[in-house]
Amino acid sequence: MKYPHEVQQELFTGLVDTAKNTEYGKQHGFDEIKTYQQFQNQVPIVSYETIFPLIERLMTGEQNILWPSDIKWFAKSSGTTNARSKFIPVSQEALDDCHIKGGKDMLSIYVNNYPSTKLFDGKGLAIGGSNQINQFDENGTSYYGDVSAVIMKNLPLWAQLVRTPKLDIALIDEWEEKIEKMATITAKENVTSISGVPTWTILLLQRILEITGKENILEVWPNLELFAHGAVSFTPYRSVFNTMIPSGQMHYLETYNASEGFFGIQDQSDGDDMLLMLDYGIFYEFIPIDIYGKENETAIPLGEVELGKIYALIISTNAGLWRYKIGDTIMFTSLYPYRIKIKGRTKHFINAFGEELVIENAERAITDACAFTGAEIDNYTAAPKYIEFGKKGRHEWVIEFTKAPNDFEAFCAHLDETLQELNSDYAAKRYKDLALVKPLIHNAPKGTFYEWMKKRGKLGSQNKVPRLSNTREYMDDILELVKASLVG
Repeated sequence: MKYPHEVQQELFTGLVDTAKNTEYGKQHGFDEIKTYQQFQNQVPIVSYETIFPLIERLMTGEQNILWPSDIKWFAKSSGTTNARSKFIPVSQEALDDCHIKGGKDMLSIYVNNYPSTKLFDGKGLAIGGSNQINQFDENGTSYYGDVSAVIMKNLPLWAQLVRTPKLDIALIDEWEEKIEKMATITAKENVTSISGVPTWTILLLQRILEITGKENILEVWPNLELFAHGAVSFTPYRSVFNTMIPSGQMHYLETYNASEGFFGIQDQSDGDDMLLMLDYGIFYEFIPIDIYGKENETAIPLGEVELGKIYALIISTNAGLWRYKIGDTIMFTSLYPYRIKIKGRTKHFINAFGEELVIENAERAITDACAFTGAEIDNYTAAPKYIEFGKKGRHEWVIEFTKAPNDFEAFCAHLDETLQELNSDYAAKRYKDLALVKPLIHNAPKGTFYEWMKKRGKLGSQNKVPRLSNTREYMDDILELVKASLVG
């Protein structure tokens, strides 16, 4: 926190020097790189698709391609805008000095903020994914799985002793069986903390309430005090958690832990931004979003970022990702120390009509509309409904509620009005129905998104419902399920 640029410079030098004899290091002249400018000139900015051939070779058992130490784990990620799985290499250094270190720092920060905590009097419930032997490796010496499963399998003994349920339950591949067994077992434990993705956590808590017949989770776990969450915005889910866990002593802490690395932790009890973790074996660069993907695309180092600007995140890591686009956008809320907020995905938007609707707009509008009509949501997605002959374009939403709005028409109107207030481009297209007419919003039956994710084989903590899509790739498929359930 005190010497951010020195820490990043030291990391940069160490990473490049460590990897200079790898195939990638030799190809890009790592042994000649002494300055950041040389690094910019000699090493290209890449996407997953660019380096996939190298990762594919790693998965067959080849080593020393991107990073010198053996890669025995891969974090499998579907992302939020791409249905194809990605396999992100995870080195032992990335496990020890990034992912697991992040967990320890998170606990330290929490205890520092709440010195009287009783967190360690009970157990931590972790909702993770699953892992399996890498079938592409003929020697059978490597594995892949959700990043949560990769971390769980490599936790130190002390951490295994204070978590629940046991690994054989936590890492069950079949998600419905996992939820059922986790609910049955953990309901009998003294759970003081939960970590996981909000959507899947709600599913587990709901099942626990059904099994126990209790009114709220505090009747099951009276000492519960912390939910550490990440992966999706917590804003639309806050009211649901407040209902299920009605306690003024319940704390919510956001983390930014992706397949590619552990990037940020909410370090202030009175703030919702996150401290950018600069000593986790990750060298950071940033591309201003207004030039992202364009011919003049240029990355800048940490020392050149500005407050309030949105950047695409670029990382070089101790697992061999070099100048890698992770697909997330962030904004700095503080420069000393460096704190950030996640703004969305570089491909997570609707811009079919020039409206440039981003995830932040959608989350805010959903939250406001819920508050206005007393609603609580489970999941949602939105996409463009394209202009047809004689018809204007519009946005189409599918929303699944855990608590229905007291006036659905009022909810729809408030959502539309809030989007216009938040986004001037959207408002311009909506003005007098000039280019866009009011959005078409479907009130989806309970379980719609669960069934859709199950159908795609995407049940699990690392798989997320795409919030916004600029195509109808997901929308039409989901609508088929909505129609089928209504007919049924």
